[in-house]
Amino acid sequence: MSAFNHVGQCVSDLERSKRFYVELFGFVVEREITPPDDSTAQLLSLTPPLGMTAAYLVRDGLVLELLAFATGPTQAFRPREMNEPGLTHVSLSVDDIAAVCTRIPEYGGEVIEASNIGAAVFVRDPDGQLLELLPMAYRKHLDEQGYK
Repeated sequence: MSAFNHVGQCVSDLERSKRFYVELFGFVVEREITPPDDSTAQLLSLTPPLGMTAAYLVRDGLVLELLAFATGPTQAFRPREMNEPGLTHVSLSVDDIAAVCTRIPEYGGEVIEASNIGAAVFVRDPDGQLLELLPMAYRKHLDEQGYK
C-alpha cells in the first residue's frame, strides 16, 4: 500500500516563497521543521552543514514542501524544456487568471506572456518553478465529468 505524501521544492528565500504560495494561491502553512543535519544530509546525499528548514504548505490535498538551506541553493535557476524528463510544472485552478497574473510580479514571480492562450497561462514562482494557471471552470468541468 502507498499514499501520496508531498512534493518537495528547493527555494532560495523561504519567507518570500511562503508569501507567494499563501497570499496568491491560498496555501496554508501546516508546519515548519528544522531537522538534524546528520540524518538529513545522508537522506538528501548532501554534505553538512545544511541548516535546512522545511515548510509544509497545504492546498486541496496537495502538500508542497519548501526546502531552504542556510547556505542557499548551490546553483542558479536553469530553465528546462517541457519535454525534459522530470517534474515539469504544478497546475493550479484560480477564479480569475488575469487578476492573479497582475499580482505575480509583486510577489517575485513572472508571467510567461508568450504562453498565454486565454484559457491557461504559465507563470514562474520566485525561484523559477513553473506553475500552470487554469480557470476554476476547468476544475469544475473535470469534477462534473467524474475525474478526481
